[in-house]
Amino acid sequence: MDRRDFIVGAGAVLLNAGSASGLAPRPDDDIVVAAYYFGNFHVDPRNEKAHGAGWTEWNLVKAAQPKFPGHHQPKVPVWGYGDEAAPEVFKKKIAAAKDHGVDALIFDWYWYEDGPFLNRALDEGYLKAENAQDVKFALMWANHDWIDLHPAKLDSSGDVQYHGGVSRKAFDAMCDRVVELFRHPSYLKIGGKPYFSLYEMFRFVQGMGGVSQAAASLDVLRQKAIAAGFQGVHINAVTWGVKLLPGEADVKNLPELLKQLHVDSTTSYVWIHHAQLASKLTTEYADVRQQYERYRDHAAAELGCPYFPNVTVGWDASPRTCQTDNFRVSGYPFTSVVVNNTPRDFEESLRSAKEFAMSKLPEGKRLITLNSWNEWTEGSYLEPDTQNGAAYLDAVRRVFFRS
Repeated sequence: MDRRDFIVGAGAVLLNAGSASGLAPRPDDDIVVAAYYFGNFHVDPRNEKAHGAGWTEWNLVKAAQPKFPGHHQPKVPVWGYGDEAAPEVFKKKIAAAKDHGVDALIFDWYWYEDGPFLNRALDEGYLKAENAQDVKFALMWANHDWIDLHPAKLDSSGDVQYHGGVSRKAFDAMCDRVVELFRHPSYLKIGGKPYFSLYEMFRFVQGMGGVSQAAASLDVLRQKAIAAGFQGVHINAVTWGVKLLPGEADVKNLPELLKQLHVDSTTSYVWIHHAQLASKLTTEYADVRQQYERYRDHAAAELGCPYFPNVTVGWDASPRTCQTDNFRVSGYPFTSVVVNNTPRDFEESLRSAKEFAMSKLPEGKRLITLNSWNEWTEGSYLEPDTQNGAAYLDAVRRVFFRS
């Protein structure tokens, strides 16, 4: 991995200069570049109850230590350990996204049986930033079980704090808030419909009580959106969570499940969901990319549904591990660290995804997801750090802007 600390100052100057220059996006195609945004870098009452007053995931970032020779930890953000729920902090993020070709942020959006979680980054940070109109936003309902892995003990599964499979009553209440967010002028639309993604489709089906009940629930969301003046909802499924439940009788395969739920598209959250990491401490970025692209190239045909390609910056979940444990490859987050994910290699992956989108997806319905804007504790982020500066953002700019 490149160790180019000398570019940090240049990267920071570039970010500031870009915002001041008023550079406008000049895309040479109709691709929407959307980076996932993980909002656990602000204070939330649930986290305070579990971890103490003022806790955020920045605590884990600061505490991270190297696990093997050459392992670059802790990661240090050039912008500091900012409170993402502050509009002035989010204003800088939006400006950098706009100036580097990121068209939208897809928020990892949490809503459990008793209501929302980790949503102040969106509600108070992004939505109240004075430049929110410069970058679109969308929701990916992160409906997975929330497990206490902050940090995780070696070979411990952790306790489930909040269950992802919510009831129909909770889902209907959630939909009211979702449609309210659809109304925001900056909400991302695909083919004229608000984009709404589900992280674990099987968990949703489980909570609704079966496939037919889940299909009816999604129809209610669509009807609410139509009543609000939209053409419907573009339902996206993250393929990590597309699987059948044990004993499921309504459908026999994944394409049939997606068809019955009237899913419009699929995508991925991160490459490692489709790749086998090495059983040793490190895995080559090129190897993970090759495994993922084999999946990508056949996903649409195998799922019977359009597939939006993903590009992943990297992978290093070691900050989420208990730092006093002797690190070894085991279950998440004690996983192999992806290495040699240089900005140049990331740029090559972006170009591959762009070629795929232009050749495989129809005009007006081309989207590329990036992992991610700020997954600091999983080692996959675009935000500038003191190791690479703004080099990953610069790669996005080179690929998705005309010279």
